[in-house]
Amino acid sequence: MAQVTTHFDKIEELIGKKLGTSDWLLVDQDRVNKFAEATGDFQWIHVNPERAAKEFPAGGTIAHGYLTLSLLPGLMQDILAVEGVGHGINYGSNKVRFTNMVKVGSRVRAHQTLKNVETRKDGGKQMTYEVTVEIEGQERPALIAESLGLMYPGTGTNSLSKE
Repeated sequence: MAQVTTHFDKIEELIGKKLGTSDWLLVDQDRVNKFAEATGDFQWIHVNPERAAKEFPAGGTIAHGYLTLSLLPGLMQDILAVEGVGHGINYGSNKVRFTNMVKVGSRVRAHQTLKNVETRKDGGKQMTYEVTVEIEGQERPALIAESLGLMYPGTGTNSLSKE
């Protein structure tokens, strides 16, 4: 997908605009297992494919809801690059809803809209994004979130992107 590029001083021009859609990302069992390792959440519906295939109504393992949420920064970096930024950080979420299970082996992608930008007293800007994570082939999204980010001016180029 084409990445939207803007400058720190012009980010407000994007308020209310759909910024775009990320590339698809595979949510495989290895990713789910690593998330379980990192968080200590080893519930069998996530990490035991054999048992989940027999006992869980989804017919197999599913990703942790918080794993899906944790994918937002990477997916969002596919969508927006901001030049003239020294650093950016996640600031949290106002609202998160897990609206559908992500079966292991599914692909997901994010749709992002910039809802608001507030200039802070410390020179930074606080962005509010509406993000929907779609599951390939599913009508209902995996999650809908209002995600917050902070960025501060600097000499960097595309410092919110993966570079």
